[in-house]
Amino acid sequence: MKLLLIEDNPAMQTTLQRAFERTGAQVVACGDGARALDRWRASVPDVVLLDLSLPGLDGLEVLSRARAEGLDTPVLILTARSAVGDRVLGLNTGADDYLAKPFDLDELDARVRALARRRMAAPHVAPVYCGLQVDADSGAVYAHGQALELAPREAALLRALLARPGQAVAKDRLFELVFAGEVDVQPDAIEVVAYRLRKRLATTGAKLVTLRGLGYLLAPQDAGGAET
Repeated sequence: MKLLLIEDNPAMQTTLQRAFERTGAQVVACGDGARALDRWRASVPDVVLLDLSLPGLDGLEVLSRARAEGLDTPVLILTARSAVGDRVLGLNTGADDYLAKPFDLDELDARVRALARRRMAAPHVAPVYCGLQVDADSGAVYAHGQALELAPREAALLRALLARPGQAVAKDRLFELVFAGEVDVQPDAIEVVAYRLRKRLATTGAKLVTLRGLGYLLAPQDAGGAET
């Protein structure tokens, strides 16, 4: 079992990492939200353990961006925020389970393994749109069954658009998803990524449409709409 542990408290991070590694799990630990999201994209785990109070990028924002990109890994939130409203917000954002601190390690282990079993039993079939499909395990994007060769930013942009098929996604939202945690990047850099992705999609039957003042959307190549 592969776990991504997103926890900024060094003592808690060490305790949890050692506890799960003793059970044979492979644990990648990260204390920064933006870096954790990059790790999540790069190697999709079986379960994510997510603290909410993180530096830079809050845990709920990490979860929101991951879900928007099509990353459907089961997420168990670990947090000192125990109010009902916090639990509801976390679950509505896309979490699968919630455990308030302090907690029992045996209970945590049982919940994590239940999420992992549920993931293994569930069919990982993502919907197909314009011949494009995101692999739920790896995050790779396929066109008519063939893997697309995409740079990481291009793949992040395409996953974000496939999460809302046929709908416009604002440029500023796409910028946040594609350049999460990066500094010294100008907002118009998203246009460069979009230009490159548009060229990658040329032979797939899908196209990237620019809706001025609204953002971008994916559409079939025979549909109308500006592409510049």
